[in-house]
Amino acid sequence: QVQLVESGGGLVQAGGSLRLSCAASGLTFSDYAMAWFRQAPKKEREFVAWITGPAGTTYYAGPVKGRFTISRDNAKNTVYLQINSLKPEDTAVYYCAANFRGATTSVATYNNWGQGTQVTVSS
Repeated sequence: QVQLVESGGGLVQAGGSLRLSCAASGLTFSDYAMAWFRQAPKKEREFVAWITGPAGTTYYAGPVKGRFTISRDNAKNTVYLQINSLKPEDTAVYYCAANFRGATTSVATYNNWGQGTQVTVSS
């Protein structure tokens, strides 16, 4: 059974930084594309970034490009999201997701999700 556990969220002032982590178990981690999504109050869950398994190719949503960095450590079964220059509009619950079939930006294609970690940015 695949388990994903996020950590690292918190309350931070605008302009600050956080590093989110997602520890995975129950899967051959390097075979899976990993992604981060986020969901703000009263909004749909939206794609943030993905990283492929073996090659570590990355892709970002437009609003976070240049501020967020996704990375992974296959030896530790962990994917990270470094978030810099935080803005109030980054406030959301951040979720990691895993997909054996490859990296996509679509929520519907991921069937393995963590419980989320709250990021709150004050202005």
